[in-house]
Amino acid sequence: MRTGWTGRVRPSRYRALQPWPLAWLTVLWIALWGSASVGNVVLGFAVAVAVSWFFPLPPVDLGSKVRFWPLVWLVVHFIGDVLKASVQVSLVVLRRRPVRNAVVKVDLHSNSDFVLTGVAAMLTLVPGSVVLEARRSTHTLFLHVLDTDDEAAVEKFRAEAFAVEERFLRAFEPLPEFRVDAPTLAAAAAAREEESR
Repeated sequence: MRTGWTGRVRPSRYRALQPWPLAWLTVLWIALWGSASVGNVVLGFAVAVAVSWFFPLPPVDLGSKVRFWPLVWLVVHFIGDVLKASVQVSLVVLRRRPVRNAVVKVDLHSNSDFVLTGVAAMLTLVPGSVVLEARRSTHTLFLHVLDTDDEAAVEKFRAEAFAVEERFLRAFEPLPEFRVDAPTLAAAAAAREEESR
């Protein structure tokens, strides 16, 4: 709530012009037009300002700080995962034998919605797996995974998913007020295990 100069209390409006959305909208404009000319950049920025002013979004607090080198490693490793999985999926298709798939449940260690969304997106973008369901209440992902013919393959994929989460948490380090201590995480994991029975 905000008090105006007349003394009247009104709901406060979100700060309309936020730097990151302006930058992303400008980049999107340039990408849509396919030209990075000065006029196109200026027009894209003007459109970004107009869109942000007339349709303000609430500021998003990710509850984390970005660490540059772990972020670079996350991106490089992700690109490597995509390339490796692309070759593996191609080989599965070319083998011409029956393929067994599985739905794999992954209970994430973090309780952050941002981490849940980021890890789910990264796992879905890697060929051979797709998120079927993401449960926000328990921070659990259910993924359809290609060519998992035994329990060892399921556990291997689950370990890879936890490795993605770990790299994500290193790149986007949670702020102290958003960190969860080990006993709380253990209690949440026990509750999830109990719920699955």
